[in-house]
Amino acid sequence: MQKALVSVTGQDKVGIIAKVSTTLCEQNINILEISQTIIDGCFTMLMVVDLENTRDDFQAIAKTLASIGEEIGVLVNIQRMDIFAAMHRI
Repeated sequence: MQKALVSVTGQDKVGIIAKVSTTLCEQNINILEISQTIIDGCFTMLMVVDLENTRDDFQAIAKTLASIGEEIGVLVNIQRMDIFAAMHRI
């Protein structure tokens, strides 16, 4: 399994989860875990996703997610879980 961490932050508004999850579905990316919260109008969401069956390379996925974020006015980032885990071991 090839896992990645997707983070979404920005002002809360209708449709953020729907737009991001639909984009992931279109890329054949499965959401394994999801956590979201709203603090004083600020939306935050973290998702652990499985990239195993996606057709696109990591950079294309990152670009697509960033573009979707711009479209809906939030910041969407993706990091490989192995790199994320390694950063926090140092």
